[in-house]
Amino acid sequence: MGIALVPEGRRLFASLTVEENLLLARSAGRKGVWTLDAVMAAFPNLQARRRSLAGSLSGGEQQATAIGRALMTNPEILLLDEVSLGLSPLVVDRVYTQLEALKASGVATVLVEQDLKRAMAMASRTICMLEGTIAIEGKTSELSRETVTEAYFGLRRGERETAA
Repeated sequence: MGIALVPEGRRLFASLTVEENLLLARSAGRKGVWTLDAVMAAFPNLQARRRSLAGSLSGGEQQATAIGRALMTNPEILLLDEVSLGLSPLVVDRVYTQLEALKASGVATVLVEQDLKRAMAMASRTICMLEGTIAIEGKTSELSRETVTEAYFGLRRGERETAA
């Protein structure tokens, strides 16, 4: 249906190779620009590991494989859940560099991320939820990190309740 998910924890098939994980996703049958060659070009660190078992990859290589697998379905919308979770700062830098390239390619992306600074640097729109409800939303350029942090920790909710 044009929606692909990169779940928290990556959820790769550990006993399959990188290439097999990618090709499995291709069986969704959606036509588009994301082919095996295109994913390898977008994630050059996977090229040398394409025949390695997914379970033997580093965290960053697993994350690249998970994102590549989602792209192989040629989605219109890409859902990314906690892409930096458990990765070293260097690997997070690489993943976000690759996400910037994806953003430029025109794939709509919904990013759930613990790293607020990185998420806001990438996002055109920010939505912050607190206890299942939207606490604040708007164009990222019009929101400060402080405002989003206050909304996330519920500091602004008391102000709204007092004013009501």
